[in-house]
Amino acid sequence: MLERDYIMRLIREFMAALGKFLEKPEADRDHDEIKDLYRQYAGDYTFYHTATIPEVMESMEQFAPSQRVPRLEILAELYYAEADMLTGPAREMLLDKSLTLFRFVSERDKTYSFDRIAKMERIRKSLDNSHADDTTEASV
Repeated sequence: MLERDYIMRLIREFMAALGKFLEKPEADRDHDEIKDLYRQYAGDYTFYHTATIPEVMESMEQFAPSQRVPRLEILAELYYAEADMLTGPAREMLLDKSLTLFRFVSERDKTYSFDRIAKMERIRKSLDNSHADDTTEASV
């Protein structure tokens, strides 16, 4: 019970901190702030920024099984928020990681989330548009 309370509190704190960050105008969002969110709620920014999905999954083994899915959702949210600050291949990489983690969470979480489903759809559309732009540029 204590573990469940802890992870629920962690999620609430994270969502409040992320919400505060996202409320700022895009021009006022500092990359150091997103790095701090990674450090506070996920772990080492450099590791998670460069890790492959299998490496991310392996890193979750340090947590109790009941904490893994919520922590992966936190990481998916961080990837999604950071991707919004970037362009080009770095943005696509983070969107792809975010989508992969959101899918994983959706398959395992017992709670249906309209917000998560909507984010997954926005990510898919964004990646599809990005890939369509790549195809158009390659054929020119």
